[in-house]
Amino acid sequence: MPSAISKEPLPLPAWKRPASTTSQLPWADISVIDISTFDEPGGKERLAEQLRHAVQTTGFFSVIGTGFTDEEVTRQYSIGQAFFNEPLDVKNKPELRCDFGKGNYFGYRAANEKKVMGTEVKDNVESVNIAKFIPELASEPRHDFFNPYLAEIEDFSRRSLALASKIFTLFAIILELPHDYFSSKHAYSSKSEDHLRYMIYRPRPVSQDALVENSWSRAHTDFGSLTLLWSQNVAGLQIKTKEGEWKYIPPVDGGIICNVGDAMQFWSAGYLKSTIHRVIRPPPDQDHIHRLGLFYFVRPGNEVDIAPAPSPLLKRLDLVKNEDNGQVKQKVTGLQYVRERVKNYHDHNDYEDRRGKTFKVGDLEIEDEAA
Repeated sequence: MPSAISKEPLPLPAWKRPASTTSQLPWADISVIDISTFDEPGGKERLAEQLRHAVQTTGFFSVIGTGFTDEEVTRQYSIGQAFFNEPLDVKNKPELRCDFGKGNYFGYRAANEKKVMGTEVKDNVESVNIAKFIPELASEPRHDFFNPYLAEIEDFSRRSLALASKIFTLFAIILELPHDYFSSKHAYSSKSEDHLRYMIYRPRPVSQDALVENSWSRAHTDFGSLTLLWSQNVAGLQIKTKEGEWKYIPPVDGGIICNVGDAMQFWSAGYLKSTIHRVIRPPPDQDHIHRLGLFYFVRPGNEVDIAPAPSPLLKRLDLVKNEDNGQVKQKVTGLQYVRERVKNYHDHNDYEDRRGKTFKVGDLEIEDEAA
């Protein structure tokens, strides 16, 4: 990979945050957690109780007090915007594309290549995923466009996982495990499928969206441990509640929207839920906007076992057993699960309706899309 890194940030057209919708929408009531109190006396324990409530209700929550400034977040959105404004033939180089046949999600994914729900409507999602900045992942695809911005992208990437590590500490406290139980399985220096993602949804004609139930990203769970999404104002992200209702995730000023992924559901034997969510066509006052997103997806270390953790809480709740009756469970690693999940989800020509289906690797099974 080219190693040229600019010491001074290069100027880019600044991304402008879209105005909030004026539509009256059914918003989810998500918890907002101020993680700036993490290092205060008793702070971790208080935050853990707030988080316990969040993950047992909606499964989504927002963190504020993260240390990321509005200027830094806007800059990352501006980098993503500038990349997506490049011509398709510049972005879509074969050697830099995601290799879904191998379950490799690093690199570029073009829009308008796959059908949706068996129709002739094409998917409208374009994304680029950048691996962690460690020598072991230096050969993964990364577009030359990003070279002038690598120093600031790397800083943003490392700080994203550092924030996630605090949340993993809270999960460990909830499950009565050593504080580093989960954070140690997600070290930045360890090879994993973690990535920083820039993603954009391209608007479609209302007539086409009507053919696919207004779906811009079909209902799914996230494949890793934890997802960070820097809050933006274009409505469309929805979660499925325990009551079976779809509700919109509200924007939170200065917030990062977080949700539990499949691996954390497996480690917690279902105590922490990997919530089903989707993206649909925005309301009329926003449906013309190219919906830009900024994410950090946290995946388990490649060799980490994602079997249920030896949590005293889970044992008391009878979610895990003290004895396995001599049965040998098939080990499933972070790399194995994520790669198989990516292949299953993306290595085809049609984002079909999967309501009522499940996905399974070894003894680990997740609901692919709720019926």
